[in-house]
Amino acid sequence: MTADLTAIAGVFDHHHTVTPAEIDELDHVNNLHYLAWTQAAAKAHSSAAGWPFARYRELGATWVVRSHAIEYLRAARLGDGVVVRTWVTEMGKIQSLRRYQIVRASDAEVLATAETRWVFVTIAGQSLARVPEELRAAFPVVAR
Repeated sequence: MTADLTAIAGVFDHHHTVTPAEIDELDHVNNLHYLAWTQAAAKAHSSAAGWPFARYRELGATWVVRSHAIEYLRAARLGDGVVVRTWVTEMGKIQSLRRYQIVRASDAEVLATAETRWVFVTIAGQSLARVPEELRAAFPVVAR
């Protein structure tokens, strides 16, 4: 069973239902889709916090991935409802660490855990940029 993170401020839930296109020859979700789910959850969380990509474009800077780590624990199957729970656990001057917990909605079993190290860069030159205070304030750091 999963630790209940739903009541913690700063934790965002992104819902998804497994589609036929995500199923591999072993009859479960291919591992690459878990990665796609984490990115979709991060983007949805950012938009919900008032930072859709259009706002980053206006700022002239955005987040890019430096590294991903995923631990697969249980299989997701066709039709499963999954919740990709995400939160920011570190926010530095030019980088952040975002964690994820992918949970099967029907029984709250943790299917995978993951984390992504993001760096903030200028859109034009892809050079490192300082995270503005207004952006930092939009994402409370959750120490989990």
